[in-house]
Amino acid sequence: MFTVPFVREATLGGLDPVLVAVFDVPLFVGASAVAALAAARSALAAWSAWLATGWTGFVTASLAVYAAVTTEAGWGVVVMAAATFCSAVALSLVQLGRVPTEWLLVGPFSFRTARAEASVAVHFVATAAQIVVFWGFFLVAIPLVLAWLEGRWRIELPVVTPLLAAPFVTVLGFVVLALASALGMWSAVAMSTRGGGTPLPRAMANRLVVAGPYRYVRNPMALAGIVQGAAVGLVLGSWLVVAYAIAGSLVWNYAIRPHEEADLERRFGEDFERYRDAVRCWCPRLTPVPASVDSHA
Repeated sequence: MFTVPFVREATLGGLDPVLVAVFDVPLFVGASAVAALAAARSALAAWSAWLATGWTGFVTASLAVYAAVTTEAGWGVVVMAAATFCSAVALSLVQLGRVPTEWLLVGPFSFRTARAEASVAVHFVATAAQIVVFWGFFLVAIPLVLAWLEGRWRIELPVVTPLLAAPFVTVLGFVVLALASALGMWSAVAMSTRGGGTPLPRAMANRLVVAGPYRYVRNPMALAGIVQGAAVGLVLGSWLVVAYAIAGSLVWNYAIRPHEEADLERRFGEDFERYRDAVRCWCPRLTPVPASVDSHA
């Protein structure tokens, strides 16, 4: 950043790089080095890892505010956000020896089955309410904020951004969004009417559902949500929203899905194992799986 003017301007804007380095070198570079070289899981390694991660998070938040106010250093926010994520992962490895993905399963994402005695109408209404809240937050509120920040931080990509702004891409986005939303609604109806619950972890189905889109793909709701997010990015002409959808797919696949499928295997045993072997997670079958794959279907 000191030697390349373009990089310095894109990542720091008008900030003095020497002043930044005075704090960054000891609090991030130095602390990271100590954490890496100290004995595994020692107090010194833990303290240094916490210091490096905390400083990185503080710099990221501060730089995000600075970029939003001044429209400078937007790419610095992107780089520092990635650094904060990686530092948090490293901190988990230093402290716990693993990444505690189960910590994501809290609040509305904690696993709990729906009340078995509730009627289909109750599950259907609960599912509809969940869709309104979750789609409104994850597919409207967050993408609008990201699209605004992309413009405010001036991090448009020279080739990608003009392409995304093309009218045919916007139309394509609306078409894909409609199709993905239809898949999500179809999945929600199948789960709430056949499963004795809702699609979301807070009120999970009491029965394994192999009906509707679940006969073609194992996680149609997740597939629909990810495609919806990417489609919203096309509609808004925002590469950052598309990246947000891709990042969400990675988090769901590698952090959430293992816990969800372990829970399904615990509750439904061989029925789920047969279903898992017959239906893929992301790539739909060309023909529906026979309902006999699940004794509850």
